[in-house]
Amino acid sequence: MTRKMWRGPVLAFVAAVLGSAPLAAADQPTQPAKDVVMFGKLRAPKPEDARKQAAAWLAGAGKTDAASQQKFAAVWDKADLPLLDKVAETLALGDAQAATLLAEVRNPALPAPQKVPPFIKDNTNPYVRGNLALAYAQALAERKIFDEALQALTLPGLKAEQTVDPAAFLFNRAVAEYTLMMKREADESINRLLDDADDSPVRYRQVAALMQYDMLTWQERDLGWVSRKMSIIHNRLELTRGGQKTQKLQKEVLVRLDEMIKEMENKAKNQQQQQQQQPGQPMPGDGEGGPNDGNCPPGGEQPGLPNGNKPSGNGAADSALPSAVAKGEAETKEFQGTIKKWGSPDKKDQAEARTEMTKKLPAEYGDAIKDYLDKLQKDSEKK
Repeated sequence: MTRKMWRGPVLAFVAAVLGSAPLAAADQPTQPAKDVVMFGKLRAPKPEDARKQAAAWLAGAGKTDAASQQKFAAVWDKADLPLLDKVAETLALGDAQAATLLAEVRNPALPAPQKVPPFIKDNTNPYVRGNLALAYAQALAERKIFDEALQALTLPGLKAEQTVDPAAFLFNRAVAEYTLMMKREADESINRLLDDADDSPVRYRQVAALMQYDMLTWQERDLGWVSRKMSIIHNRLELTRGGQKTQKLQKEVLVRLDEMIKEMENKAKNQQQQQQQQPGQPMPGDGEGGPNDGNCPPGGEQPGLPNGNKPSGNGAADSALPSAVAKGEAETKEFQGTIKKWGSPDKKDQAEARTEMTKKLPAEYGDAIKDYLDKLQKDSEKK
């Protein structure tokens, strides 16, 4: 099976698994710290051991009253609640700041955070810092806030071993890195998940393998590269992040599209030149059945040329090449104008830009770009 044949199903499956519904607590994207790489098997603690550790921390936080203990028991008695969620609820029960942070990050009506809170970043308790960072990153990933999710999972000194769910830590980190086009980092996270976290859910392993297979097809600055960049831009605009970083990404996409159009123009121009310069091609009027049966008129004169003058160059080619070059230059200038229109606040200019950017492209380019620009337009109209 060729890459093109399986790449589509792989992408569709990854999108379906990652995007069809919010990831469960244990299924959230995460990324372990890269400054210290630990090797060896990674395993989540047994549920009874995790409960004892959580109970000890809660008692150390001063929550030994009957009401707190009853709430703790209610959380840990839920058989279907993932282990990480139980720990996160315990942290929220024992610390008001942890409760506030988790409530805010899980609320989609609130603006996306711009940085990891100091309470997590600077916390000196490894148990609180590691598990709260993972729970916080998981909530961010559910909202497709992958930049800050990755920041939370790459805090200095933070390791998968410091959490109750190392597999979730590695999986969530891999998803964030994959989404942000960090191929080398995502490969490392996936390799460690598959090699070391041998108790990870089958779902983690399947999706991780699919992401890795998909990354094998990645090529720098091809149409897939453009599409992935567009996806990142779209996510940032949905989070109302239209600042310098987003504008830089937009410029990269537009520059690459400009280059693609020029490449197509050059390819067409070269093909035209090759067709016109192929040896043995009969000139108009040559060959059997032509005027004078292919024989030159007396005196070497050619019809339509006074005083025996001979044509200079290649006839049709001489007229076609300058016009093709001029056409290419004109289209390049026109495309540059289109870029300016796309950035214009005037809706009429934006509509014209969308039409101009797609009408000259092959179907596989034009359809993708048109869908993307239409989505951007709809999003901007909602704001």
